[in-house]
Amino acid sequence: MNTDHQAAIAPAVKVWDPFVRLFHWSLVSCVLLNQFILEAGATAHEWTGYVASALVLARVLWGFVGSRHARFADFFPTPGRLLRHFKALSQGRHPQYAGHNPLGALMMLTLMACVLALGLTGWMQTTDAYFGEEWLMELHEWLANGLLVAAGLHAVAAIVMGRIERVNLVKAMVTGVKQPY
Repeated sequence: MNTDHQAAIAPAVKVWDPFVRLFHWSLVSCVLLNQFILEAGATAHEWTGYVASALVLARVLWGFVGSRHARFADFFPTPGRLLRHFKALSQGRHPQYAGHNPLGALMMLTLMACVLALGLTGWMQTTDAYFGEEWLMELHEWLANGLLVAAGLHAVAAIVMGRIERVNLVKAMVTGVKQPY
């Protein structure tokens, strides 16, 4: 194993702890509820957004104190890690990582930042200072659409990379265990 925690995946590797899996699927639920079911601006929409923001803040904390593969130190996408990963991919190699690969880590951080920005812009719209501000409503909508695009890309990448690496990444986010097909 190198400093990037790159490793050949053994027959079964416990990767995602229960908190990470609960966080992931709870956040997915919040995003889907707010985008497709709950009415924008309604109390339920606001509170679901606050729950999503709280989930992300809890995950950030867990990134410092959680289990090995949940910690940012295990997967943070530094420029060096990203460069090595891009180089390997450009050479036709598909390194396997016990936890997030550098691109997956970058996407995860992007998704979390987007959720926090949505929470902030949503909350701002409830304040006297920003209530009814068109630019803020448009920014909030732009962030929501960007989150959906990024989440869709994330889901497609998990499926495609899982096939390339011959690891069911979606199942791993349910069970916590990565296993080859």
